[in-house]
Amino acid sequence: MTGYLLLAGGAEFGGQMALVDHQAMVLAGGFATPICIVPTAAAYDHNHQRAGNNGLKWFQSLGARNVSIVPIIDPSSAGDVQLASQLRQARLIYILGGSPSYLAEVLQKSLCWQALLEAYANGAVVAGSSAGAMVLCQYYFDPTHKQVREGLNVLSNCCVLPHHNTFGHTWSQRLLRELPEVTLIGIDERTGLLDNGPGERQSSWRVYGQGHVALYRHSDVTIYGNKQQFDDNFAN
Repeated sequence: MTGYLLLAGGAEFGGQMALVDHQAMVLAGGFATPICIVPTAAAYDHNHQRAGNNGLKWFQSLGARNVSIVPIIDPSSAGDVQLASQLRQARLIYILGGSPSYLAEVLQKSLCWQALLEAYANGAVVAGSSAGAMVLCQYYFDPTHKQVREGLNVLSNCCVLPHHNTFGHTWSQRLLRELPEVTLIGIDERTGLLDNGPGERQSSWRVYGQGHVALYRHSDVTIYGNKQQFDDNFAN
């Protein structure tokens, strides 16, 4: 059994994101289910406390009663046994935005990352916004160093372009050249993409929120809006 994936385009705590985050809580087990906020990507510029508190307050405003911040901010804390145990017991894990390269480097092969994968394998919802969504894919674009990098590969053969309606779309032509056989997933701000969970992996997805999701394949671009669903496993 595996859980659910939620990919969000950024500016995540507000507006119509309540739709998909509420659905994520329902899938995770309800308002009393353990929810963990992971602010690692925001630790790159020492913004993790504010980002974590924003996530905490947001889910509490939606009715969640068991939300905590898991302060994974560097390689040392990513190897912390107690933090890993907290993630292992979570039913909804929300990875915040910030620096995708810092996030990937801190989590990769760490004890906490393995604990997150165990929770996911046991049915938890794993959510990522902006950088959080980027690193869950096989590839991500590192805007700081202007290069494509290997992600953590929970979702193969794809690459998320977050903030698609503001600046993410400007990466598309370059990434179509550099990753010609990979599906690019452009996700607007305050927009989420939730998969169908256990069963046939990532075969069905639904869009939630105020924006759109754009799928790029070669010269084809397909746009989906709120509540629209599509079947896709992003295979070659």
